[in-house]
Amino acid sequence: MQTTHVASTTSPKARPRRVTFAAIAIVAGYPIVFFTATSLAFDAMPHLRDGTVPDAIYVRNYVAYPIPALVHVVPGLVFLLGALFQVSARFRRRHLTLHRRMGRVLVGAGVVSAVFALYIGIHHPFNGIAEASAVVVFGSWLLWCLVAGFRAARRRDIAQHRRWMIRAFVVAFGIATIRVWTGVFIAIEAIRNGGPPADVHPLQATFGLCFWLALSMHAAIAEWWLRRGPRVPATSRQAAPAQA
Repeated sequence: MQTTHVASTTSPKARPRRVTFAAIAIVAGYPIVFFTATSLAFDAMPHLRDGTVPDAIYVRNYVAYPIPALVHVVPGLVFLLGALFQVSARFRRRHLTLHRRMGRVLVGAGVVSAVFALYIGIHHPFNGIAEASAVVVFGSWLLWCLVAGFRAARRRDIAQHRRWMIRAFVVAFGIATIRVWTGVFIAIEAIRNGGPPADVHPLQATFGLCFWLALSMHAAIAEWWLRRGPRVPATSRQAAPAQA
């Protein structure tokens, strides 16, 4: 009786904090992701149309290699937008069949986006080895999470499927935090110089560091999130497929 009482008093306190944390991250992060994508498209499209080279060095890689950039960005946006519904327990309960069908599409989109992120990061990095190494580490981790989550779903291990997909979603969502760290370094440089920095510095000089800071932070947050949640007992793991 005492164990049951502790579980019932702990869960209501933990759940609102988890919901609040997720809501804050989503509300703050999604506008950054879509603003970055749309602003990049508006900056790059005129140069793609006219065959010119943009002044902004960050846009040049996207103009010089538009196909890999497009195949990376578009599936990535599809994955991030769809994952917002997939991680919702309410959506899964009400639309389980749609959840499964969307999951197959989103895993494919995530894999394509991650593969082309690896291609761009290795062959056309904006910040050399610092960015390339971060892309290899976390792009590979994203691919591993997606494949492991898909395989867990196929063998009806729903608990592990959810854990792997949460890892994938959180690390992919780090794209928003990369932009936050970029803004932090630009603001620091502006304060030091008494005005906005040049186009190349510090954006290009610190871009790889922003990748490492943001993506490692997101990978750590995912593990913290999963470890602080309630443990799923072995009996629940076996019962979950029948309910799904």
